[in-house]
Amino acid sequence: MSDHELLPAVMAALATVNDPEIRRPITDLDMVESVDIDEAGQVSVSVLLTIAGCPLSASIRELVTAAVSAVPGVTGVSLTLGVMTEEQRKAMQTKLRGGRPEPRIVFNEPGNPTQVILVASGKGGVGKSSVTVNLASALAARGHKVGLLDADIYGHSIPSMLGLQDAAPTTVDETIMPVSLGDIRVISVGMLKQSRDQVIALRGPMLHKLLEQLLADVFWGDVDFLLLDLPPGTGDVALSLGQLLPSAEVLVVTTPQHAAAEVAERAGTMASMLEQRVIGVVENMAYLETTCPHCDTVHRVDVFGSGGGAAVAQALTRRLGYEVPLLGQIPLDPGLRAASDVGLPLVSADAERAASQALNDVADALSAREKDLVGKSLGITPVQ
Repeated sequence: MSDHELLPAVMAALATVNDPEIRRPITDLDMVESVDIDEAGQVSVSVLLTIAGCPLSASIRELVTAAVSAVPGVTGVSLTLGVMTEEQRKAMQTKLRGGRPEPRIVFNEPGNPTQVILVASGKGGVGKSSVTVNLASALAARGHKVGLLDADIYGHSIPSMLGLQDAAPTTVDETIMPVSLGDIRVISVGMLKQSRDQVIALRGPMLHKLLEQLLADVFWGDVDFLLLDLPPGTGDVALSLGQLLPSAEVLVVTTPQHAAAEVAERAGTMASMLEQRVIGVVENMAYLETTCPHCDTVHRVDVFGSGGGAAVAQALTRRLGYEVPLLGQIPLDPGLRAASDVGLPLVSADAERAASQALNDVADALSAREKDLVGKSLGITPVQ
């Protein structure tokens, strides 16, 4: 086979190699600078990395070499890795943004299929972050591509719950590549700090700008779900996300006790004020199952009372004018805490536990639901 006949097959093989971070073919990203083939079938490939010292250069080398070596007629592969110029990186950024040079929040564009869900709570300590992480893992296990944004700017805990506390995203000029964990793409302000003990102290316009950057400057790709772990309460972050993601939906997390439930209702009411739809309530730490040492029977103990989740769902249904269901009751399980501490979601570590099954049921409900326009902002201003 001549070198002219071999070139199309080599280019087709290179088109099967995806950049490990961007997850797009390196040929589409214009990362293949040149391909030369001699009469003996020796192929010389030059690939341009997005940045100098790219941490995934070894992976790219291995993938390119394997793909080209598998082409019939190729007798050897020589790979050279270079670095893109500033102009080339900007051109790639424009291509990633669909030809538009300016950053934009793609989730607000008409027809965008991503389900954007803000996981909110009225108060801290209800396990909102652990619920978010496990739902992301459960949705990914169902074949969905999931984006996970840690919007709890001051109390960011998502990275450690996924074992990513030392991970750092790659930045291509002004485009941030989220850290990938299987089909979950994660970004957190904790990943952008110079040190883990650095304190974030932002309010007002600066906080709003940071959230805007985490949404617009991150290359999320085609994700089916974008989950945002919000800080507790109804403060600046909730207000900013109401402006930045007007079509987002809200999942409220509470515990059974009525004091927590009353506060959780405010988070749902806040969403309504921002014209965001509340899609359901999750009651965490709903009960504890323990084996009695006297009768060897499993008893259910309502450690934090009972009925809070149902009360929140009923109150929001009345207040908002559409059904807000109680999607799940997650039992109090020390394993859930332990799994989070070691960076492995419980639904992945032990799917048979009652807490995992309850979380999987919520993920099933989210997967099965169809988009509903009731209670959602359409971004339309009526003309008088």
